[in-house]
Amino acid sequence: MIHVCSLAALPSTVQATGASHILTVMGDISRVQRPASVREANHLMISMDDISEPADGFVTPSEQHIDKVLTFVRGWDRQAPLVVHCYAGISRSTASAFAAACALNPHRDEAVIARQMRRASPTAYPNRLIVSLADRALGRDGRMLRALDEMGPGDMSIEGRPFRVDLE
Repeated sequence: MIHVCSLAALPSTVQATGASHILTVMGDISRVQRPASVREANHLMISMDDISEPADGFVTPSEQHIDKVLTFVRGWDRQAPLVVHCYAGISRSTASAFAAACALNPHRDEAVIARQMRRASPTAYPNRLIVSLADRALGRDGRMLRALDEMGPGDMSIEGRPFRVDLE
């Protein structure tokens, strides 16, 4: 099971879920303190900003970032939950969780995953560039982007509430 949350909710989400792995996707990763219950080897931190096109002074999500995310989630043993978080728990984390769910379920319909995410979180608004890069890396032929379009934008919020993405 994958849980998605904000940076502020990271400690309580890890504690409540018993997560063994954490994926951090946010700009200033120096602000992240790994909960002591998670081994350092089970925490991947990727520094990227929540943008969809290059901008001076910002780190644009890239193919290399997505490759690292996909390698990490494929190495997760699924014995305990994975927590994916960004700063607000709305865009980068939801896009990365969507990519993870698609990678771990290569035959599951993307639209089904996106609808489940929308039911679980009215604020989820996956970063389109991250989803586009994942779609290409996973050979989903644009289906992830179409599922994102079907999902629609999330309710505007400063911080998303933690939610889970079921893998089956």
